[in-house]
Amino acid sequence: MDQTDEKPIRSLRQLAEAEGECRRCPLYRDATQAVPGQGPSHARFMLVGEQPGDKEDLAGRPFVGPAGRVLDAALKAAGIDREQTFVTNAVKHFKHEMRGKRRLHKRPDNYEIERCKIWLDRERELVKPATVIALGVTAARSLTGKTVTISKMRKMPIEMADGAKLVITVHPSSLLRIEDEADKRAAYQAFVADLKAAAQSD
Repeated sequence: MDQTDEKPIRSLRQLAEAEGECRRCPLYRDATQAVPGQGPSHARFMLVGEQPGDKEDLAGRPFVGPAGRVLDAALKAAGIDREQTFVTNAVKHFKHEMRGKRRLHKRPDNYEIERCKIWLDRERELVKPATVIALGVTAARSLTGKTVTISKMRKMPIEMADGAKLVITVHPSSLLRIEDEADKRAAYQAFVADLKAAAQSD
């Protein structure tokens, strides 16, 4: 059933309620809850990640775990106020597998991304951001409808059908996986530069 056909959605609160009832794909079965987007109703910037992680699934809020701390620092360095930014994910439920007692992240597949796209589209319709920043390949796939290579697309803003500008960059969680400290610093600075460029060209 498509919950959006049941009643009109005119606010982010109504949207969050509808997302909480979503059964469009099986991911809701193993997640604690849906994690709606968070931020001002008419933010200039919308950040789109992949999906909630373990911490986000428990808290019900996006980007509150380790990747969220990297994102917060990078936004501050880029001069973007997170409190004035709408932060969300392409997929609203946490996809994972159990490893002992730990819940390990699994990347959403194309079917799950497509089934969840209706919620991201509604968020964009309600918030009307001037700039959308896709964090990683899953977000880029949801927003463009195709698989993209981040390294090729991160310096090329795209104009979307609704007039918003789309900027594609890496997901902050990718920085956490870099072991070499020099490489990690360089990757972080490149991430900050992408965010700065998005802010300055808005």
